[in-house]
Amino acid sequence: MFRHSSPVHFRFSDMDSFGHLNNANYLTYFEEARIHYYNDLVNWKYDWSKRGIILARAEVDFIVPGHFRDRAVIFTRTSKIGSKSITNEYQMVKQSGSEEIVLAKAITVAVFYNYETLTSANVPDDWRKAIVEFEKVNF
Repeated sequence: MFRHSSPVHFRFSDMDSFGHLNNANYLTYFEEARIHYYNDLVNWKYDWSKRGIILARAEVDFIVPGHFRDRAVIFTRTSKIGSKSITNEYQMVKQSGSEEIVLAKAITVAVFYNYETLTSANVPDDWRKAIVEFEKVNF
């Protein structure tokens, strides 16, 4: 079950010559949803000179093309927390009348990284606790 959502506002410049949302832009929208998710759950503070996350994997399944005037939302959840990484899943959904249509699904794996030592880092305990509490799942 997805418990978090983020609105999506397709930009005209993100369309391809066929009038579809260009495939290269989906990851940007999923990134925005991921940042929104983390901000809402752990009040993420950005100090990239010390610690952050690095995207290690991204996989997208394109289901139905998105179009400029579509009203869409991205649902985000955490499906796994490892010792140094978090796996997130996404569904980009558009509203068409009373029907919801899935445009794309994605999976990303983000690795925590210490920019001072240039090494991977453990998932912070406060992140793990906040995500487990929000998702109501034990990882």
